[in-house]
Amino acid sequence: MLQVFSSKTARQGGVVRRRMRDVERIVGRAEFLAEIRRRGFHAVENGGDIVIFCNAQPIRRVV
Repeated sequence: MLQVFSSKTARQGGVVRRRMRDVERIVGRAEFLAEIRRRGFHAVENGGDIVIFCNAQPIRRVV
């Protein structure tokens, strides 16, 4: 978890993507999602990937 949130992209408020199966295997889904919420970030899941928006800006689906 530290590796994801300490990456340069995350620190700059960017977007990071991880395989959900890796998240579940390494730290656990519930713990990872709780950390995303604690930081005020947003995330979406699609096709086995989780995309984390490392900022508190609103998300708007465009299509």
